[in-house]
Amino acid sequence: MNILFSNSIGKRKWGGGEKWMVKAAKGLAERNHNVFLGCKKNSILMEKASKEGIKTVGVNIHSDFSPTNTYKIKKFLLTNKIDVLICNLNKDVRAAGLAGRLAKTPLIFARHGIQLCGKKLKHKITLLNLTDGIITNSQTIKDAYMKYGWFNDDFVKVIYNGIKTNKNIPNYPIEEELPFTKNKKIILSAGRLSKQKGFIYLIKTAKIAKKHNNDWIFLIAGKGKLKNNLLQAIKDDGLENYVRLIGFYDDFFPILKISDIFILPSLFEGMPNVVMEAMSVAKPVIATDVNGTRELMIDGETGFIVPLKNSQAFYNKLSILLSDKELCRRMGKAGKKRVETKFTYKKMIDNLESFLSEKLQKKAK
Repeated sequence: MNILFSNSIGKRKWGGGEKWMVKAAKGLAERNHNVFLGCKKNSILMEKASKEGIKTVGVNIHSDFSPTNTYKIKKFLLTNKIDVLICNLNKDVRAAGLAGRLAKTPLIFARHGIQLCGKKLKHKITLLNLTDGIITNSQTIKDAYMKYGWFNDDFVKVIYNGIKTNKNIPNYPIEEELPFTKNKKIILSAGRLSKQKGFIYLIKTAKIAKKHNNDWIFLIAGKGKLKNNLLQAIKDDGLENYVRLIGFYDDFFPILKISDIFILPSLFEGMPNVVMEAMSVAKPVIATDVNGTRELMIDGETGFIVPLKNSQAFYNKLSILLSDKELCRRMGKAGKKRVETKFTYKKMIDNLESFLSEKLQKKAK
């Protein structure tokens, strides 16, 4: 198959959708498919894709209506005889999807890692006319879309994310890099420093922990526009010894390896990759009840699922886990087994490849 992924995310942005596209493109290319990834020139996405050996194409889609880009993409689709076009954002669907229809590309899909389609007429019109379906990573997202009454049952396909398991993880020089964690129980969280990720509620949890003189420290890995706001909130509550922002990690696994518990305070997600990563290295997880969490985790078995914005609930579950090493070990082991059974990288690529192949065969008939 000749496949083009289109992702118009900003140059300095990198998230779960971008991570999935790079992994999916690489996995399909390794199976001898001819794969391209279209994105903004000199972007983080282009840099990471190129490092993985993926063929990249500079596409600067800035808005829903982009005649120049639509023409360029149409020309690329025809020249390279693209069989499958997979679009990331809604503006990718409207600019690249339109190009695909004009080029008579056999298959066009929107890929939704989070719920990108609201119950708006423009979403209904563009998705039904410019795509052949939606690929998502969560049954809860599919269920939400099906309630709109727009799509038949096979229009939305759930393909779970997957990660490589049993990888060799290098040791993290914790005494050099994070000396302030000595003799502390490490509670790790990670993600883009944005409102969506709910880190302010983690800071409120640390405030509760401080009242009880717990030997805990909360580490938040990531970067984003809310960094200064979070630092100010930490300072205002005198939590400098309880919460630290430790920046972005290209390789997140070494810091995961030295943590005691992973915590996800997000307000909304698709299928949270970072939770999957934590489970893959046998870390118990406490996560908010957002899209995908209950499909990935088993509450009370691989960790705990708590209500959104509930810092007291986070504190209560942390107290249970951090006072019981055997429970931590057991939940971590159960999480690792679940990822190795249901959420592997190979399974993700197998499912994606077979889905696209079957759809192409049906289209050909």
